[in-house]
Amino acid sequence: GKGDKERIVPMSSKDIDSLNKYIFKERSVLCKKSRSNGYLFLNNRGSKISRVSIWKILKKYSIQSEINKDISPHTLRHTFATHLLQGGADLRIVQELLGHADIATTQIYTHLDKKNLIDIYNKYHPRS
Repeated sequence: GKGDKERIVPMSSKDIDSLNKYIFKERSVLCKKSRSNGYLFLNNRGSKISRVSIWKILKKYSIQSEINKDISPHTLRHTFATHLLQGGADLRIVQELLGHADIATTQIYTHLDKKNLIDIYNKYHPRS
């Protein structure tokens, strides 16, 4: 991640099973093509996958899904944080998951969430 910070990634048992299948089947084949240098996700040449490749993969699948918006890896990160807070997650937990050093950086998402609530209230409440 950015700034060489360690991240904690919550995973279900299904996620762990899928990751293990990747590691022992696909990744082991890719590792033979080049030196992986300890990276988990590799490209078809056996090197670490680049951030540009991630963008291209995301763009490909957003087009296939007929999503008519520009989507970036940061969009996924932002959506993740927003959904956690809308679901009642503690701000400190979201801060830790995002790897923010300063809680003020994470608080930006609470302001966006409040704006969303106000917009919904104004749109649907009979006395708005």
